[in-house]
Amino acid sequence: MVILLSNFLTSFIQNFCISFGVVIGASIFSGIGAIITGHPPLRSMINLSSSIKVWAMAIALGGTFSSFEVIDKGLFEGEIKTILKQIIYIFAALLGANAGYTLIKLIQRCGDIWGN
Repeated sequence: MVILLSNFLTSFIQNFCISFGVVIGASIFSGIGAIITGHPPLRSMINLSSSIKVWAMAIALGGTFSSFEVIDKGLFEGEIKTILKQIIYIFAALLGANAGYTLIKLIQRCGDIWGN
């Protein structure tokens, strides 16, 4: 039981951190690209971070097909525990992606405060 909880908690934390890292990393490199091309970096970072959240979730879950296979197995073979785990993993990935987006928005707000 302890090993299962440990694996579950490990997967939960990894899904959160992976989706968070995808949003933050992509936004930072988008800002660097905007600086190189002479565009406003913060606007580029905000636009990208809002549109990449869904992809960050898919990356954190290991692709969308494996998630659907697990849900399919849970529905048609009666494994409710598997469905609940997958829903929690999706929730963790969603939290991570939104936390990354919120951090980028916080950077924008701090820039507005400090800039004036």
